[in-house]
Amino acid sequence: MSSARTDDAVVLPGISPPSSVACLRSLGRQGVRTVVVSEDSRTPAISSKYCDETVRTVDPNTDMRQYGRLLLDLASRQSVRTIIPVREPDIYVLAERREEFGEYVGTPWPDFETLEKVQDRRRLFEIAESASIAVPETRLLTDWDNWDQRTIVKSRYNIIVADNEAHYPGVEYIDPSTAPDTAKLIDEMGHEPIAQEYMSDPAEYGFFALFDEGSPVTTFQHRQVRGYKYSGGPSAFREAVHIPDLQDAGLRLLEALDWHGLAMVEFKRDDGEFKLMEVNPRFWSSLPFSVRAGVDFPYQYYRLATGASVDETEHYDVGTAGHLIRGEIGYLLSLFFHETPLADRPDPVSAFNTIGSSLLQHPRFDYLDPDDPKPFVRDIQRMMRNAVQKRL
Repeated sequence: MSSARTDDAVVLPGISPPSSVACLRSLGRQGVRTVVVSEDSRTPAISSKYCDETVRTVDPNTDMRQYGRLLLDLASRQSVRTIIPVREPDIYVLAERREEFGEYVGTPWPDFETLEKVQDRRRLFEIAESASIAVPETRLLTDWDNWDQRTIVKSRYNIIVADNEAHYPGVEYIDPSTAPDTAKLIDEMGHEPIAQEYMSDPAEYGFFALFDEGSPVTTFQHRQVRGYKYSGGPSAFREAVHIPDLQDAGLRLLEALDWHGLAMVEFKRDDGEFKLMEVNPRFWSSLPFSVRAGVDFPYQYYRLATGASVDETEHYDVGTAGHLIRGEIGYLLSLFFHETPLADRPDPVSAFNTIGSSLLQHPRFDYLDPDDPKPFVRDIQRMMRNAVQKRL
């Protein structure tokens, strides 16, 4: 592939997860200028040597319209070629105003109608079942009557936007011995959530893809070994895998959606069968690992956005594994300070030894990079400061 024109620029939100820094490093090393927009002056992305310009913005969670106006204003710059979504408000704004953005930049992301299908878990599961993809037992809360099995209650939607603000209702773990107060849960979440069978295996499987108008351009898979907490959550340690059944399920779902752009399709395994959990229509927090394993998604995304040729990529180093140090620390802390009723708590000594061993065997880290060390330092400083504030 040829290098980018030196006057090309890409707009990128700067957030706490390392996906922003992964994009900066990937694009910067290819000669693409980067404009980081963030409401947080301490975000690690701003400290990267590959950050060429920073722009302060409002918090998109509290003012979606103003955030959208700022992105559109940046898109109108002659040098800007595209915008990269790394969180739910980004893709929401970009999809909702896709035609407006399309007047200025490449738009490798879905239209709003398609986005709504994947952000509504009930609709997503219906599409998955029609494509013969397994899903966990799931119903609207008021239709669920199987409280004697382990159950979770969570938002029907990935993001809820109301009154110009974004909301993310949490997850409730329901003890099998007690039926919950459904009216209270509906009131707390602001809508009728879904009830779902609890998948006990803590391992999660991710199918990652860049699609061009319904066809795959680049794909990747990993198995999440540990999350931020022993009950799961964002990825702290994962390994690259290539499982034909996982590949087949991910491709069939995205093809059924006639997908365009980025997608992380999350599955859990139950008796050898992959069951769909959700779709994240943006870059994922473990993106640095995908790039290190051999799949340069950010640069592929840029080339797709600019109309350049993109080589179909499926080759990467299976068995490669990598860590987010902050996530590993969070996992250990969760063993002492976090309580999840349905998840089995691992033995702390055994967990500490396991993590230590994996750090030695797989010394690959999301933030830590000798070529660009400042984001790692900034991330550790943020983690320590947040820990102190919580104690105070």
